[in-house]
Parts: sequence; structure tokens; C-alpha cells
Amino acid sequence: PGGTTAPYSDYTGYQPVNTPTQLTDPNRWQPLAVPNAAGVVSTQKFITPHWMKVAPFALTSANQFLPPPPAMVGSSRYERQAKAVLDISGRLTDRQKVIAEYWADGPSSELPPGHWTLFATFVSRRDGHTMDQDSKLFFALGNSLLDASIACWSAKVVYDAVRPVTAIRYLFGGQTVRAWNGPGQDGVLIDGADWKPYQPVTFPTPPFAEYSSGHSIFSRAAAVVLRNFTGSDRFGGSAIIAAGSSPVEPGVVPAQDLTLSWRTFREAADEAGMSRRYGGIHFEDGDLVARKMGAQIGKQVWHKAEQLFGDNSDDR
Repeated sequence: PGGTTAPYSDYTGYQPVNTPTQLTDPNRWQPLAVPNAAGVVSTQKFITPHWMKVAPFALTSANQFLPPPPAMVGSSRYERQAKAVLDISGRLTDRQKVIAEYWADGPSSELPPGHWTLFATFVSRRDGHTMDQDSKLFFALGNSLLDASIACWSAKVVYDAVRPVTAIRYLFGGQTVRAWNGPGQDGVLIDGADWKPYQPVTFPTPPFAEYSSGHSIFSRAAAVVLRNFTGSDRFGGSAIIAAGSSPVEPGVVPAQDLTLSWRTFREAADEAGMSRRYGGIHFEDGDLVARKMGAQIGKQVWHKAEQLFGDNSDDR
């Protein structure tokens, strides 16, 4: 749109109902005051709330696969899901920490869509693709990730849902809970008001609403496209995480070299979704509804891509 806004900036007028110091509505997203590496504190700003207005590739609308509303304060489901994230925090294993970190794809990284593009590069080399095959694979994959981002951000803006860090502090403030409390502090007793996700201090939780999970929707959509293109769910990817290489607990996690491996694309996608629960970033529902959305989007994108490929699609 025209006007005086900077390129790619929000033009919808989104404003959070909560502030870092005032929780007006515990159902809604709360920006946090976060220090950078130099210790300078700034308030999070919701990233791209206008993204739901981007024209999709195969979706009929940004809300085509909009999930039902998330659990609300006062419901047993809201409290159960917050408690589940808290319980994970209190008993994190090295493997769970590594999974949370490997899939994090935060600032200055390839981000979740780029992660799956790298997986597609692995598949291309594994299967000896021609340029024509890669053109089709990355066309379909890229558009599945685009449509996943539009649908995901639509849900985030429509529901503006609270992150676990806010919900747990709200529900368990003044209570003694067992949780991870920083490097080397596993399963210690703290006030619930001080709970923190298993994340770097400079990026404790992403600067946008929780519901639904971007990692889950990107991963499942990509997995569906890769399965359809290759004709099989077989993946065979792996990653070796060096001992002590953790960005959250450097020199300590993992205690020894640790290998993550995925027999299938779906297995990798499910681990990506679960990683956000290990890291204290998403609730169970935010993960699972996004997996379902991703599967629907991947299928629809692949169907349209196949139509565009025409008869030549048989050469993949």
C-alpha cells in the first residue's frame, strides 16, 4: 500500500493489548523487555502482523484452514497446557535441549523455511536431481512455505494468543515450581513468576503471538511436498551436535557428541514441532493444530503445482 510507511512495515495498525509490565489480558500476547548482547533492553514488536494479507499461491484465502480458538484463561485446558510446558522445563534432558536448539532457527539463521530448503538440497544430492527436477521441487516447496507463513500469521493475528512464558508466570506466580533456571540450573525450585523458557537470554521467546506454531506448520507443509515429490516419506537425514556446542549452555550441553536422525520427512517435521515445546515456546495445541494446517497446505500446494507442471511432471 501507498503512504508514508517504510517498505515491508506493518500498515494494519496492530497494537498489543499488554505491555512488558502490565498484563491486561492473560489470553493475549505480551511483548517482553529483552536485553541484547550489550545489555541494552528494548521492547519486542510484533513481527509482520500484516503478513496475512500477502497473496497466497494455492490457498483460497489466508483463513482457509484457520484453526478453532485456543484455550482461554479459566479453562482446564489452558492450565493443563501451561503445566505441561512447565513440567517439561523441570526435567529437560540433554537430547531435549539439543532438539530445542537445533530446530530453533532464530535470528541470524536460515529460519525454519530455510531449514527445510536445506533438507531439500540434501534430497536433491541424495537422488541425483537434474536442474529440471530441482526447479520443480523448489518451486513447490517454496510455495508451500509461503502459503504456510500466510496461514500461520493469520491465526497469530486473529487470536493474538499468549505465549507460555506469560501464561506460566501468570498462573504460577507466588507458587514454588520446579524448572530449568538458566545454565547449569536444572530442575531447581523457583517462584513461578520467574520462570523462563530454555532459550538464550537475548531471545527468550519470539516477538509475535503463540497460536499457531510456525515451526510446526512450515515443517509439515514441507514434509508433505517432499514426500509427494520423491514418491516416498523416506528421508535419512541426520545432524551431529558436538559436545559443549550449546548456545544456551555452552561448554556443557550436550555432555558428549549427540546425533539427531530422521528416517522419514514426517518424523523430522514432528520433531521440529515438539522442539518448541521442549524450548518453552509453544503449547501442545499450538503445535498440533499447526501440524494439521501444514499437512492440508502441503497437499493443496502440491496439487496446484502438479497441475502447473503438466505432463512433464513424470520426469521427477
